[in-house]
Amino acid sequence: MTDALFTEDTVTVAAAFAVYGAAMLMVGIIACRRTSTLSDYILGGRRLNSFVTALSAEASDMSGWLLLGLPGYAYAAGCESIWLAGGLLIGTYLNWRLVAPRLRDYSVMAGDSFTISEYLEARFHDRSRMLRLISGIFILVFFMIYTTSGLVAGGKLFSTVFGLPYESAVVLGASTIVAYTFLGGFLAVCWTDCIQGILMLVALVALPLMVVHEQGGWGQGFETLRGINPDLLNPFTSADGGALSAISIISLMGWGLGYFGQPHILTRFMAIRSSGEVPRARVIAMGWVTAGLVGSVLVGLGGIGTLATPLAGADTEKVFILLVRALLHPIPAGICLAAILAAIMSTADSQLLVSSSVLAEDFYKDLFRKDASAKELMWAGRLAVVFIALWAGALSMNPASMVLDLVAYAWAGFGAAFGPTLLMSLLWKRMTRNGALAGIITGGLTVIVWKQLEGGLFDLYEIVPGFVFSLLAVVFFSYRRKSEDY
Repeated sequence: MTDALFTEDTVTVAAAFAVYGAAMLMVGIIACRRTSTLSDYILGGRRLNSFVTALSAEASDMSGWLLLGLPGYAYAAGCESIWLAGGLLIGTYLNWRLVAPRLRDYSVMAGDSFTISEYLEARFHDRSRMLRLISGIFILVFFMIYTTSGLVAGGKLFSTVFGLPYESAVVLGASTIVAYTFLGGFLAVCWTDCIQGILMLVALVALPLMVVHEQGGWGQGFETLRGINPDLLNPFTSADGGALSAISIISLMGWGLGYFGQPHILTRFMAIRSSGEVPRARVIAMGWVTAGLVGSVLVGLGGIGTLATPLAGADTEKVFILLVRALLHPIPAGICLAAILAAIMSTADSQLLVSSSVLAEDFYKDLFRKDASAKELMWAGRLAVVFIALWAGALSMNPASMVLDLVAYAWAGFGAAFGPTLLMSLLWKRMTRNGALAGIITGGLTVIVWKQLEGGLFDLYEIVPGFVFSLLAVVFFSYRRKSEDY
């Protein structure tokens, strides 16, 4: 264990992790006692309050990339990262404002739908079942990539802190997540997400303050950065001094478009007690997101002037971990590192649950066992959690994988495939089944194809063309025929 981040104090840090893991497992056991139907397992019986909904939605949104990927990007690119954070902040607000209250009510009116694909099928009276099938396929494909990013982040955390082999670290992280998700389903996921969200926020506020104290104040910290590389403080230039292109700025701001199509966030909107609680939840969510994004960027910038050894490549995503090592005593360090585990778990558990609900509700029940009992479907969902975790674990065994790259691909896929379709289904009465189907297929395939191309316009983040083409497809094919034909 000589390669571990902590040597003499490894036991102290391990104890903090063990206590945290045990607490999450206990939440799963308690939630298991309140989970008796598929509705309980997938949506918690639609009884979440505004506080739990807000923190659960944002913790599952931000994931390990908020403490690993975004600080690493800020460390490498400087204030260029502000464009990405700004796009996410705007997207978060619009999602809560435009989608949350409508989706809560419409999903109930659309046959009390449990999943996004079930909602779309009921919304457009799709007797062909193609909407449910196609949307289910895209959800599974992109969630496999997304879940993989979480397991990669967990592998980096455990291997760096404890000196474990990367592959063993991935298995350890995945096992913890699967345990409480398997037991408690949606309630366990949301309750743990709420706890994890608080822990993440504490870490992202405390660590930048420690960095500022170490550097002698805000002014001295910025002077240190200016002395290292003044271009890092200019949001309109890259770290090498070149002017940011319009394509770069649009790509970074374009991250905000992804919010309208993320199933693991949208299910929180469907599960809140009533649409009347959404305004309060929105205020809580925006406060959390603003503080979290600002803290994450400051961690990356602070690492530039604090860490003695410069980081490069995939190692930039370890800046949070290394700052914890440099500045904190093992006990608070263990708490801050547990916050990374919290961030990873808060998204990976949601992704596993949504994927399992698709397999149980949209494939197993709809295609094979239409008369399956509630208990049978709940166990089908639990077994699907294990299956998906094993699959994602196999994909995450490459330690050179970049968390932010994996998240960016999956985020774009969901945002382009489902964002325009879901948004228009809530806002435009003339939208049809063909428009929805065309939007999903066009958006998803555009992201997959665009990702393989590079140079010139193809350097644009794939979510932007994917979202635009998907929106055009929704409008074009909706005008061609009326939904009543189906």
